Amino acid sequence: MALANIWHLRKVAEVSAKPCDICYKPTTSVLITPDKQDYFYVCQTHVKDRGFCTPIVNEFEVAAQKKKEMDHVMEKDQQEYEEKMKKKFEDEDNKEKEKGKDQHKEKDDERKTNHGEDKAEKEKTEKISEVARQAVAPKVEEMPRIYELHKVFYQKRLDRKRNAEMAKRDRDRLNALKNPTLFPSVPRNNLG
Repeated sequence: MALANIWHLRKVAEVSAKPCDICYKPTTSVLITPDKQDYFYVCQTHVKDRGFCTPIVNEFEVAAQKKKEMDHVMEKDQQEYEEKMKKKFEDEDNKEKEKGKDQHKEKDDERKTNHGEDKAEKEKTEKISEVARQAVAPKVEEMPRIYELHKVFYQKRLDRKRNAEMAKRDRDRLNALKNPTLFPSVPRNNLG
């Protein structure tokens, strides 16, 4: 019975850490087959290594996730634009109302609008800096959870499993030979 070359990455508790099968450093990452027939502990660095295993990525899920992110960004931008337009129309309405007032009040209003423009500029710079921070801050990418081992490592796993089965069969045979009830008994009749 051959193992499928599909391995799921799982994490175990820190107290359950065991040595990596490759470098023997303690690790909490485990690669396990979907039917749970075989598993082995492996470091995160080996999992990320393209020479050891390759992730099996569902392209539809990745595309759906990117689309969802883009929709979220577009929705956020649209809301910001609507808020700006709303403020702009309110400011224009306020200016028309203020034109009817005397000259002294117009100077005060110009100062307020200048102050409002300063606030708008500050908001704009804050948003630009926020976008820059998001661009600079690396996104914590979720590691794939399903992998395929490369040929050499997969063959080693198969050989190890086959050798373990053969050793178990040999032990069972040896135990069977040690069982005295399996041998024929000594004849009890006198010959002749």
